[in-house]
Amino acid sequence: MKALILAVMLASAAGAQPAWDLLLKGGRVVDPKNGVDRVADLAVKDGRIAAIGSGLEASRAAKVLDVSGLVVTPGLVDIHVHLFHTTGIKDVWAGDNSIRPDDFSFRTGVTTMADAGSAGWRNFETFRHTVLDRAKTRVFAFINIAGFGMLSNMVEQHAEDMNPAELARLAKKHADIVVGVKTAHWESGEWTAVQKAVEAGQLASLPVMVDFGFFKKERPFWELVTRKLRPGDIATHAFRAPVPWIGTDGKVYAYLREARKRGIKFDVGHGGGSFAFRNAVPAVEQGFYPDSISTDLHTGSTNNFMMDMPTTMSKFLAMGMPLNDVIARSTYLAAAVIGQRDLGHIAVGAPADVAVFRLMEGEFKYGDSDAGTISSKRRLFCELTLREGKIVWDWNARSGKDYRLLDPAYGVRQGEFIVPPPK
Repeated sequence: MKALILAVMLASAAGAQPAWDLLLKGGRVVDPKNGVDRVADLAVKDGRIAAIGSGLEASRAAKVLDVSGLVVTPGLVDIHVHLFHTTGIKDVWAGDNSIRPDDFSFRTGVTTMADAGSAGWRNFETFRHTVLDRAKTRVFAFINIAGFGMLSNMVEQHAEDMNPAELARLAKKHADIVVGVKTAHWESGEWTAVQKAVEAGQLASLPVMVDFGFFKKERPFWELVTRKLRPGDIATHAFRAPVPWIGTDGKVYAYLREARKRGIKFDVGHGGGSFAFRNAVPAVEQGFYPDSISTDLHTGSTNNFMMDMPTTMSKFLAMGMPLNDVIARSTYLAAAVIGQRDLGHIAVGAPADVAVFRLMEGEFKYGDSDAGTISSKRRLFCELTLREGKIVWDWNARSGKDYRLLDPAYGVRQGEFIVPPPK
């Protein structure tokens, strides 16, 4: 590491213009979209990936970070979070339970989020102005078919306030950030909420994400994914306890594979109450992997056994899913589910959204939403995150410098003075 720093200092002293803004040296680069899994260096310039290769010259970079022994991946893409934290109304679900995106994204390696219907067609523009446009995290959103979104569970039960035409109009107006339609928490035995959401999706040419809500015998889950949803639509909370996954023969039900052949996407959406190992473990063991790994991040889930994106990914490692498959479903495959196929990879020219993880070895235990547990000897932990080439999370202070090597008065701003006390 001293040699790297010396090379950069010599280049600077010689007046050389750095070719790169930042160079990550010696990490295991895992980029499933582009078939990369090898030890390599990664260079960044002007917010984009500038070079990937072995032995890239440290002298060509303005800053060099040693990431040897760590796993370098594309920035994570979490397509199920809740971000409408500024509703200004007391005791409403969206406002009291949503989180600020930048507070929970970068420290976990997440650079892209999609809000899953916290706002509806009536209050979406307020949501955009107060939250989405202010975030440093790249953020997208599903618009809820319920007019006021997730202000409360009661609000979501009013079918008369579900307006597909108005939702589609808003989705087209805000096409730069709207990636789909959402319906959630529907309690009645009719299919009204799903039908209205699908109608809006057809008008807007967007996928629908369905949180199935309360399970009813007259409105079975199998019918949702085999008859009601369209190719490209998303069934979130896929491993929730009431979802029928395993038959008496111990095999994954055939209807799930039929739905996948139809093009239905299965999203994890772990949440505080929507993930059961008794469903997920046999599904993973039989090769039925989710299409996207997501958190359903809110105050209840992040302070519960879900915790964060790396923990959720680690659970799939613990269940036997290979690391590359876990990363794929947390990056480019998740991005593809929401129509953002240019994201979730780190080829030359791509946005320099990068996460650096330590794959820890030890004794770890993971919980599902109902306190069921499994154990594992591996756990992912985020040490560094770049968003468009800028360091936005640096757990181990790699970008810093030993204070004893800095100017004796470092930290003093221009115009300030250090006034010593009188003797």
